[in-house]
Amino acid sequence: MTIDTKALADKYGTPLYIYDFDYIENRYTTLKDAFAGKKSIINYAVKANSNLSVIAHLAKLGAGADCVSIGEVQRALTAGVDKYKIIFSGVGKRDDEIRSALEHDILLLNLESEAEMKRVELVAKELGKEARISIRVNPNIDPQTHPYISTGLHENKFGVEIDMAKRMYIYANKSEFLNPIGIHFHIGSQLTKLSPISEACIIVADLVRSLKAIKIDIKFFDVGGGVGVVYDDEVTISAEEYTQTIFEATKGLDVTLLCEPGRYMVANAGAFFTKVLYEKVNDDKRFVIVDGGMNDLIRPSLYNAYHKIEAVQLEDKEGNNEKTPADVVGPVCESGDFFGKDVPLPPLSHNDLIVIHSAGAYGFTMASNYNTRAKAAEVALQGGEDRLIRKRETYDDQVRLELEYLQK
Repeated sequence: MTIDTKALADKYGTPLYIYDFDYIENRYTTLKDAFAGKKSIINYAVKANSNLSVIAHLAKLGAGADCVSIGEVQRALTAGVDKYKIIFSGVGKRDDEIRSALEHDILLLNLESEAEMKRVELVAKELGKEARISIRVNPNIDPQTHPYISTGLHENKFGVEIDMAKRMYIYANKSEFLNPIGIHFHIGSQLTKLSPISEACIIVADLVRSLKAIKIDIKFFDVGGGVGVVYDDEVTISAEEYTQTIFEATKGLDVTLLCEPGRYMVANAGAFFTKVLYEKVNDDKRFVIVDGGMNDLIRPSLYNAYHKIEAVQLEDKEGNNEKTPADVVGPVCESGDFFGKDVPLPPLSHNDLIVIHSAGAYGFTMASNYNTRAKAAEVALQGGEDRLIRKRETYDDQVRLELEYLQK
């Protein structure tokens, strides 16, 4: 889609998040088509971008939701996701969250430990309900990704080992208040190689076969998410390669395949717009200071993540446009407040616009009010039109929950 970036920045102000809903639809359709001929549900990972309009857009296309808090479950329901397409995952669920999920009658709760299973059983007993569950199995496969987003090794906090999973399934199958209908694994995010996915699928599919042999009827086979996207020059996995790997591993199993794409759906649908405040030079070090900060987009600070950064709307400038390295930094009072280091950029002036690409996933959703900075506005682009899907936060929005308790 060709967009007038300057017009959007002028209309909505900066910092600003923009999401291309047509791109999101194309990603969903491509993945759904790759599952053609198989029973499947695509459960969008809400944590990647939890704007209600984004979730609703995917729900209208038929997507479910993978949620890691009761707040995300409520967002999914508010946005119109079918309750029987909602999964509640996460390593630490409080009793009140478990109770709420059971009362909402969502598809299943994904369990990460024996202790959690016992809490779910207790809450289900108190409610007089049967809890539909899956268990997250840790296949101990190296996902070959960033260590902060690796989740499938014994050293990670997620899931249980194969032997523990077997014991949990046997226990749950005998329980009056637990119904083990699914199995789940997720080895990490930003996966760019098929082999770890294939290895994990084979291990978990073999476990399903052994469970079915003892009359534990697993109906849902959840392969998690994590398929990588292009931020820089990554070679990524196609939807067809991904699904064929899953089909091969699960051959002969009568299960509904679930997957939980988040980044895959929205990362490259989004961009973050920020305006230049001014430039400065310390000795030979050049800085471009912008009005967005690490509170808006923390991935570079948190993971040292790469995002392509471009200066736009410079065609009408005269003179020297030679690009030289610059650190693009924000106004937050932290040395870690940067979007990119040694980024080749032309000379920039006050109010020049910078676009930070691939910001649709883990951007706004990880934003904060650090330094009492207001959160950015969010805008959707669809069918050549733009619309506001979250207004810019104000100071009053930030202090609303504190004012009534203020004692002067």
